[in-house]
Amino acid sequence: MADLNDIAVFVKVAQYGSFSRAAHSLGMPVSTVSRKVTSLEEQLGVTLLQRTTRKLSLTAQGRAYFDQCSEPLAHLIDAEQALTETQKKPEGLLKISVPVILGQEIFYEFVSCFLKTYPDIQVDLFVTNLFLDLIAENIDLGIRFGELKDSSIVAQRLGKSVRYLVAAPDYLKGRALPSKPEDLREHQCVLLNGRNGDAEWHLVSGGKSVRQQVSGPVSSRDFDAVSAFTNRGHGIGLLPSTYCDDEIRRGALIRLLPDWSSEEIFVHAVYPTRRFLPARLQVFLDALKAWKSPLWLPLH
Repeated sequence: MADLNDIAVFVKVAQYGSFSRAAHSLGMPVSTVSRKVTSLEEQLGVTLLQRTTRKLSLTAQGRAYFDQCSEPLAHLIDAEQALTETQKKPEGLLKISVPVILGQEIFYEFVSCFLKTYPDIQVDLFVTNLFLDLIAENIDLGIRFGELKDSSIVAQRLGKSVRYLVAAPDYLKGRALPSKPEDLREHQCVLLNGRNGDAEWHLVSGGKSVRQQVSGPVSSRDFDAVSAFTNRGHGIGLLPSTYCDDEIRRGALIRLLPDWSSEEIFVHAVYPTRRFLPARLQVFLDALKAWKSPLWLPLH
């Protein structure tokens, strides 16, 4: 019978389509991975992988062998993890992806407190508005605002966000205040993810809902910039309540069309699988759910 370790290495290479990526995942040198696959081919007497300088692909026999081996091997790995995971303490590297809206001191303080509570955990933090592929990038957990487009990932709701129409007093001087969403067409707006100076805002009021086209001189991919240009009087912004509540109370921003806002936008923690969560991920999830974050509103 072929060596089970060699089979496991072959399956990983087939899954990644790359010796180097498989080696990185397994924590082995590329030469060791290549040698184990060659050893397996010699034991079986067949070529499993076609290798060229540019491409690695399964042969027909390799595909058939992979289809037969991958699921039983996954069951064996799951069984081993089930026995050992309960003995693991929270430790190791935790890779986390968060949007730019979380790239501020209050979130960094939360992560700092978490690391002090679990000194054997290290955090690799990606602050980006790009929706990174959790599996391809080996990311343990992401925090995402809004609609989730990937149905294969596991998601837990953390909170919600709502956005208000606001403007600085300087912008409103000499201008008629909007009395209905359609009036926004007559105003300059500060856009999030606008294209060609144009964007569509989805607004709700009770049971009413409108999608209003707006335009303006400034667009950005993050709310820090939208907030900054709104506060400087460049137009009307549609800002999360956590960005503008204090400014509204101080009179630095004026809320417009107060009966209208964005629809509720849910905040999720997302991760690749619910099976056999490593202890480091489980304790981070627990900490996130317990955190009274000022960056989103509670669910209830």
